[in-house]
Amino acid sequence: MIRGQHLVAGDLVALVSPSGATDPARTEAAARTLQMWGLRVQVGAHAHGRHGNLAGTDEQRLADLNAALRDPSVRAVLFLRGGYGMQRIVDGVDFGAVRADPKLIAGFSDITALHLALWRETTLATVHGPTAGQLDRGPGTRSAQALRHALMTSAPVQVRADSSEDTFPVRVPGTAEGTLLGGNLAMLTSTIGTAHAPDTTGAILLLEDVNEEPYRVDRMLVHLRRAGWLSSLAGVAVGQFTDCVDPHPSPPVIDYLAAELAHLGIPVLGGLPIGHGPEQIAVGLGVQAHLDATAGLLTVAAPAL
Repeated sequence: MIRGQHLVAGDLVALVSPSGATDPARTEAAARTLQMWGLRVQVGAHAHGRHGNLAGTDEQRLADLNAALRDPSVRAVLFLRGGYGMQRIVDGVDFGAVRADPKLIAGFSDITALHLALWRETTLATVHGPTAGQLDRGPGTRSAQALRHALMTSAPVQVRADSSEDTFPVRVPGTAEGTLLGGNLAMLTSTIGTAHAPDTTGAILLLEDVNEEPYRVDRMLVHLRRAGWLSSLAGVAVGQFTDCVDPHPSPPVIDYLAAELAHLGIPVLGGLPIGHGPEQIAVGLGVQAHLDATAGLLTVAAPAL
């Protein structure tokens, strides 16, 4: 496992859009927040491009990402939004540049495809956390403070299960230690059969998603099980499953989560404020984590040195 250095005042942060198209106003707001933290900001040449629903062509989005990864003055790469598109370009990422000069990489949702690829190709610890676009609400939000902690300290983070989260009832008591891997459930299942599918043996698997009807969540969980991803886990950390509802009568998404995860015989902790909710905590991926489902606490090592 390799890690980038935590950021200090004066460091340069690159903002790029490898997935969905971005509103320039959100970029400006994100830059203001980062500058309030004492950081310098560089915006990708095609960050505000548009090609259908994407932020530019595949070639343009990949060029911005690789330019940031290759630039020795850039110390962190943040993504302006998720959406869709990272998986289209992930095979062209300059993994050699990452190995030669590890940087902090932060994002979630569609960026899960990059987290998985970086882990398999380079064993780089990354940050599952708010996109830069979410900083448009200013530095005082829980999400912004959590991202700052992940980027600008080398301290671990503790995430406590929140009873206000829909997935809070999903729990199997017990404790587990392992490498935290995972992220967006839809992107995880899309990685099955590719070169970037992770080895989940002994891992704590993080799961979250948004706008998926409950039966689709069940279908994806069953897919992971049938692909062998769930058979040798140490534990499961369940984040936010936001707006995962069915317009027709069906069991709620937590019923599917509980039913599919309970029989694994390992600790499962739901209710974690990680994912697509209005506020979320940033956690490292590819780093050691301790899951205490009995106490309702996930402790994750720092992704930065």
